[in-house]
Amino acid sequence: MGDRNRETQGIIFSLKEQGEQNRIVTILTPDHGIINCVLYGGPKSRLRSMVQPFNRGNLYLYTDNIKHSVKIVDFDAKKIHMSLRENLYKSWAASLGAEIVLKTKCAGDPQKAYILLSALLDGIDAVNEDEARLGMLRFLWRYLGLLGIQPDVRECSSCGNSLLSKEHESSYVESHNGFVCGDCLPYSDGRIQHEANLFTTDIHSITYLAAINELSPGKVRELILPAESAYRLKRLLYHMIEKSCGTKLETLESGAGIL
Repeated sequence: MGDRNRETQGIIFSLKEQGEQNRIVTILTPDHGIINCVLYGGPKSRLRSMVQPFNRGNLYLYTDNIKHSVKIVDFDAKKIHMSLRENLYKSWAASLGAEIVLKTKCAGDPQKAYILLSALLDGIDAVNEDEARLGMLRFLWRYLGLLGIQPDVRECSSCGNSLLSKEHESSYVESHNGFVCGDCLPYSDGRIQHEANLFTTDIHSITYLAAINELSPGKVRELILPAESAYRLKRLLYHMIEKSCGTKLETLESGAGIL
């Protein structure tokens, strides 16, 4: 960021007090990834009132090459996301999305990470809590795709038969990073059958994941996922995303009873 004045899009992640009046603001931008900027001004500052977690818009920045710091000059907030402050689940879901992006360093692609997180925040802000929970599952699955570790949901990783043509259960096998159909699992080696991280899924779960990849976002939002299937997917996707981060996610630990 060598230019002294610069405009960029950004999602406000967090704010940390610096002294009595100033704050350090962590921001996700599509062109520079994660950046930290200084926000000057007291509690009555208009700019300070707009620079709040998960607000998104155009940031106007000034780079001080002597102090090696970046100052927020102005912020034109395009999305405010009021319900994220009013609904406990949505607030924690937004924090989880932000932590995943931070821990994975935008999955090496700030622009796509920015698009995915923007879609998550806009989506959960616009719907009720039950729909927001499904939106979180879609974000996690798509982010696994961005990380390049999304397993194939169409075929059994053991026999190659379709997982979408039978009603019986299948299981995600972590050592394979793939799904094994119910016909193959009983004949798998003992190591797989007794694997600690063996997650059972059903036809509804598998079909939903395939639909996320193949249908438009609007069409996927119209799909109904049974509560038990959604719970299974949540357990699986939380586990997979945490493994991909290489560390425990603080949001999942602290918000265990909410998320």
